[in-house]
Amino acid sequence: MQKEIEIKMAPEGFQNREVLIKTLATGLRIPQNRIFDYRIMKRSIDARSRYVVYRMQVKVFIDEHPLPSEDPAPYPNVGDAKPVLVVGAGPAGLFAALQCIENGYKPIVLERGKDVKQRRRDLAAINKEGLVNTESNYCYGEGGAGTYSDGKLYTRSNKRGDINKVLATFVQHGADEDIMIDARPHIGTNKLPHIITAIRETILEAGGEVRFEQKVTDLLIADGKINGVVLSSGDELLADAVILATGHSARDIYELLQHKGILLEAKPFALGVRIEHPQEIIDHAQYHCDTRSEFLPPAYYSLVEQVAERGVFSFCMCPGGIIAPCATHENEVVVNGWSPSKRNNPYANSGTVVQITLDDVPGDDPLRMMRFQMEIEKKAFDVGGGDLVAPAQRMIDFVEDRLSADLPKNSYLPGTKSAMLKTILPDFVASSLRRALPVFGQKMKGYYTNEAILVGVESRSSSPVRIPRDKETFQHPEVKGLFPCAEGAGYAGGIVSAAIDGINCANAIASLGTY
Repeated sequence: MQKEIEIKMAPEGFQNREVLIKTLATGLRIPQNRIFDYRIMKRSIDARSRYVVYRMQVKVFIDEHPLPSEDPAPYPNVGDAKPVLVVGAGPAGLFAALQCIENGYKPIVLERGKDVKQRRRDLAAINKEGLVNTESNYCYGEGGAGTYSDGKLYTRSNKRGDINKVLATFVQHGADEDIMIDARPHIGTNKLPHIITAIRETILEAGGEVRFEQKVTDLLIADGKINGVVLSSGDELLADAVILATGHSARDIYELLQHKGILLEAKPFALGVRIEHPQEIIDHAQYHCDTRSEFLPPAYYSLVEQVAERGVFSFCMCPGGIIAPCATHENEVVVNGWSPSKRNNPYANSGTVVQITLDDVPGDDPLRMMRFQMEIEKKAFDVGGGDLVAPAQRMIDFVEDRLSADLPKNSYLPGTKSAMLKTILPDFVASSLRRALPVFGQKMKGYYTNEAILVGVESRSSSPVRIPRDKETFQHPEVKGLFPCAEGAGYAGGIVSAAIDGINCANAIASLGTY
């Protein structure tokens, strides 16, 4: 017999099997010896009251043992199958490739950047010397932006596809099984490269291809139908289906589509700063303690406020994290954040951004939001003074409109420079942040402090451009066989949702029947 039960446990006992079985037996009102085994289905931290607890949904096996888990079915060999070109080796592209293999097609993944191992050198140059390789950086390269900027797997995309399939695929390729049960699953930047490499090896073993430093510079289109792509080398690759999974920073792709007269749409996005606190401040606020228990992970937060009908919110929160330089071109400053798997750095950072609507940037140019984004990033670079030094300000100094006399120690390796962030941010963004931050401090004790630093700018929260597609076929309405995909096309926002969208695009190709 199997039963599911929800229990709560103190942090120091939740990993102790004997304590857990005793708690389950008490909750089910049965002797402990009748519990043969259990499976934790979901696990989350509840810090709403004075005493922090773990809440767990547990499947209990009473008077019976669980059946052994089945190994996943092997991927078929598609070496001689019909090709699908997948542009981009981020989560959308990689999961699209895996799904193409499941569906009997041969994926050929084209990545403008380098493999995960080679990317490390270029990231070191960004962090230590402020040098940007425009083809290999935090955004471009195998695994996409998420590989070296955290690996958070939290998503609300429950209706878009099978989240568990995505998580199980990560586990199959080396991720910890805890991601299947944690409310806010996280892999960590230190572990993701090995997992991405394993996914690549699966694609290759099944007869697919993954080609690096293969930048797509043109699309071959005739009579409203895709025929293939052109690479920067001048080589042409032919196929009847192209999945365009290039990410939200591939501005040259947007410009290429506009140049070819292919329909694009301006899209709202969000803009602001990355805010960093000492992690102990966040722990104290969220766990109601002076010192965080060794049985609790570094605390996270999520904050949102409406200011004059405009949303201000935190996102991509990185407990025990690091602020990273994520520029993709020279003469721009862009910041993001990431955490290692243990989340054991002394700082906590989060993007804190303001909604930018189409009315804020009037005009007819479908790329106007992108150009607005570029202008802000260029201002940040100029104010920082070069070498990817980021303009920054203490939190209360920003709200009270004064230049910070000095800046606190922080995790941004290229360095920070005290500046008036209002000279970089649009007036409505700066004023919205000024009004929201003290309110956040009322919601979370200790948040509003001059020990916190605001680092500019957080501008790549999502794509500022949408590449339209049909809701049923996932194809571009003007180009048959072109499948705009995931974050770069404006249809996803994070690793899991991007992976799901890649799967959906691959399935759309298979469902067409005529391909």
